[in-house]
Amino acid sequence: MSTFVDTIKRGSATTAEALALFDTLDIVNLDLMLGRWHGAGFPTHHRMDGILEAYGWYGKEFHSPNEVDPMLFKQGNKLVKINPERIPLSLLTANFEPPKSAFAGRCFSLLIPTIKTKDFKARMRMTEFRGKVSATMIYNGLPINDVFRKVDENTLLGLMDLKGMDQPFFFVLHRD
Repeated sequence: MSTFVDTIKRGSATTAEALALFDTLDIVNLDLMLGRWHGAGFPTHHRMDGILEAYGWYGKEFHSPNEVDPMLFKQGNKLVKINPERIPLSLLTANFEPPKSAFAGRCFSLLIPTIKTKDFKARMRMTEFRGKVSATMIYNGLPINDVFRKVDENTLLGLMDLKGMDQPFFFVLHRD
């Protein structure tokens, strides 16, 4: 089985390989999650691979177990909190390939003023997933759980579990 570093060097993994790797990683407690994290892709041939980066995704910020900013995006030289409830969830569960071009990213940036928020849009809990109890970010108004496993103290592998999506979406978080 490949290690996290091997998979990153290779540039992608199958979903089965990513799940096998995810299952070998240590659990994450809520205290480790606190702070701001910069996100990166973890390609698994998922139709969402590359979309967050193309649209200017920065990452996530965990203030406390009940106060989480699940989607931070870059807008110029500042970070903006996005309300994920304003993004059409049906696009993620439909058989639709979202555009990932620089042009699509610029178009998305024009929408940011209409979907930004000042509110916390998620919370954290310890939940069981694939046989281990680990930190999970639960979106307040959406059927999405992001489950985390520890690569090291400053790197996490995340798995987005969205009701109705047939393949999990993987991503990496690096501590700021």
